Amino acid sequence: MAAQGTLLSGIGGFYTALADDGVVYILRPRGKLRRDTAPLAGDRIEMTPGEGERHGWLERILPRRTVLIRPPVANLELLILVIAPKPEPDMMLIDRLAVIARRANIDCLICVNKRDLDPSLGLRVADEYAQSGMEVMSVCALEPSTLETLRGAMAGRLCCMAGQSGAGKTTVLNTLLNRKLKTGGVSLRTERGRHTTRQAELLIEGELRVLDTPGFSLLALEDVPTAEVREVYPEFEGHSGACRFQPCMHDKEPGCAVTAALAGTPAQARLDRYRLLLAEAREAERNRYR
Repeated sequence: MAAQGTLLSGIGGFYTALADDGVVYILRPRGKLRRDTAPLAGDRIEMTPGEGERHGWLERILPRRTVLIRPPVANLELLILVIAPKPEPDMMLIDRLAVIARRANIDCLICVNKRDLDPSLGLRVADEYAQSGMEVMSVCALEPSTLETLRGAMAGRLCCMAGQSGAGKTTVLNTLLNRKLKTGGVSLRTERGRHTTRQAELLIEGELRVLDTPGFSLLALEDVPTAEVREVYPEFEGHSGACRFQPCMHDKEPGCAVTAALAGTPAQARLDRYRLLLAEAREAERNRYR
């Protein structure tokens, strides 16, 4: 009997899926899928469950809302970018992740953890990102009451947390899910062994669905055209039409209205980092055509 579910992960030609009725199955893909489509964690699928110890069949991958190749995940709806006072926030990493996610039509928000160490950090980041379209939430993972707004933003959406090591991503998840990350929720652990660094782990608790994958911090801009870097900065939209040259990349062009509008504001730091990311994307383009 056919059923629908969510693909958790795959290894060695076998896939783990969570059916909509809450049962986890081991599946093998039909031949056409093996040839034409690479199933990804997060995929919504149609399957024929197995009986007893027999594996079932992955019949069809349903249309994807979003897709990323590195890390390989599908249908991600919200990327939560986690920073903290310690270690010192890597805002270049945050902006790089935001560029890649927004290019894939994935929403982002910034979660400032460990607010007890520096209550003002959240306010400074909120000022800097006020025109970015990204909400900034200040929390303390050890105080569950501070996570309720974040919980509401995550509810009903397939989410992922990303950011530098030590910012407290795991602690935030453990508090939200009221359990230990390695053993709680629906986990991609099968009798067939542990995954490599491409492993994803789906944790489910009530309305929360969190896809845990280590790959986000490894992302670079080598596949992002320079023009598309510019297009995912909402701060530029209200000013770019007044630039002297069209199109303007808001880099070193004379008469750039974006440069004039953001100069001396908290968003100046975002503009400075944008120019570094733009240079990174340009270098990657040059290397592709050598």
